[in-house]
Amino acid sequence: MLKRALLCVLCLSFNASLLMAEEASDGSAVVQNDYRYFQLEPDIITNYIKPGKRIGFVRITVELMVKSAGEYDLIDKHEPLIRDKIITILGQQNEKIIKSTADRDSIRQRCLEEVNNLLFTETGEKPLTDLLFTKYLYQ
Repeated sequence: MLKRALLCVLCLSFNASLLMAEEASDGSAVVQNDYRYFQLEPDIITNYIKPGKRIGFVRITVELMVKSAGEYDLIDKHEPLIRDKIITILGQQNEKIIKSTADRDSIRQRCLEEVNNLLFTETGEKPLTDLLFTKYLYQ
């Protein structure tokens, strides 16, 4: 019984939100952002600077958030450039920065800024809203 009631409430709230999204109170269309995520596949695996004779590597899964289908297509077209820029940034980091949870966000922010700047140079647009590391493994 409780499950049915919960399902009904969810359905009604979903329908109400659809109706509100279609038209504003004055009859004009509401501008909606069509957020999409583009996952770079396969995962990025690269080396980083590690002291001594051992090799350190990092493996990350990157998702790029854009506001529209047009920006999604732009990201799809320039995926090799984006991958190269992120690999370059990760390869410049030392072991301390790669392993630090506090510095992980600064790496993510730097990747976001530099990829947006790269895409601005190529296309005249900065399409990325956000860049996320959904998997982050290092050794």
